Amino acid sequence: MAPPRRAGRKSTTREQIIQESEQFEPEATRRAAGVTESSRANRGWWDRNADEYQVEHGTFLGDDRFVWCPEGLDETEAELLGPVEDLKGKDVLEIGAGAAQCSRWLSAQGARPVALDLSHRQLQHALRIGGGFPLVQADAGALPFADASFDLACSAYGALPFVADPVLVLREVHRVLRPGARFVFSVTHPLRWAFPDEPGPEGLTVSASYFDRTPYVEQDEEGRAVYVEHHRTLGDRVRDVVASGLRLVDVVEPEWPVWNTSEWGGWSPLRGNLIPGTAIFVCERERDLG
Repeated sequence: MAPPRRAGRKSTTREQIIQESEQFEPEATRRAAGVTESSRANRGWWDRNADEYQVEHGTFLGDDRFVWCPEGLDETEAELLGPVEDLKGKDVLEIGAGAAQCSRWLSAQGARPVALDLSHRQLQHALRIGGGFPLVQADAGALPFADASFDLACSAYGALPFVADPVLVLREVHRVLRPGARFVFSVTHPLRWAFPDEPGPEGLTVSASYFDRTPYVEQDEEGRAVYVEHHRTLGDRVRDVVASGLRLVDVVEPEWPVWNTSEWGGWSPLRGNLIPGTAIFVCERERDLG
C-alpha cells in the first residue's frame, strides 16, 4: 500500500523491528522520471522504509488479512477475486506483496500464492512472519515466470502507483495469466492527486490540476530520485488496461466505513466521507478463441 508519512509505534509482529531512518531530508518536487530511475529509487526507498511501514501499518494490515486499501475493504467480504471457496488450489501471484499479508490469507484459503516484491527488506518481513509460500524479489515490469503460470493475480497498492510504464506491467501480468484468469489491483484514486496529501480540512481544497501527469519525486541533495510516484487519470487507467489486452470488468471505489477511525497518511474519515481515496480495477484475461 501507499507509503507512510508518520511513524507509529504499534506492531503485530512477533519479533522486534529495527528502525532504519533517512540520513537526509529529501526535497519534494514534480518532474519527469523514467522507468529505470523510478524502479531504482523505489527499490531503495522501500528497503530503507520497510521497517517503519510495518511498524506504522502492521496493526491495521494484520499478519494474514487481505485488505485492499486504507478504507479497510477486506477480500473476505468483497470477493473481488471470486468466491472464497473457489480459491482453493488456485495459483495466485501477488505483486508488490510487502510483508505478504494478502498471500498469507490466500494460503489459508487453500490457494497456492507467490509473493513478489521489488524490495528485499519488505520480503524479509514476509519471511520473518512466515507462511511457507514462495517469496520472489523482482521488478513487476519483468516478471520471472513462464507464460500462463497463474489462475489469479492481485496487487493491493503494489507496483502500479510507482512505475513509469504501467502498460508494461499490465502486459507482463497478461502474459503470466491463464486464459480466463482475473487480475485485481488497487491504487490511489486519481482524483486524490488534485488535493493536498493531508488528512485534515486543508486536504479538501483543490490545489493542483487533476490532468497534470508530472510524477511526484523526492530527491537527494544531488537531484537523484529517492522516491517516485506516478499519476494517471481514471481514463488513463482504463486505457492502460485495454492496451495490455486485459478486459476491464469493474471499477470499485470503496466508501469510507463508519467503523474505520484510522488515518493513513492523507487518508482519513474526514476526507473519506467526501472524496474517494482508492480505485480498484477488476480485470480479466479473456479466454482464447478456437
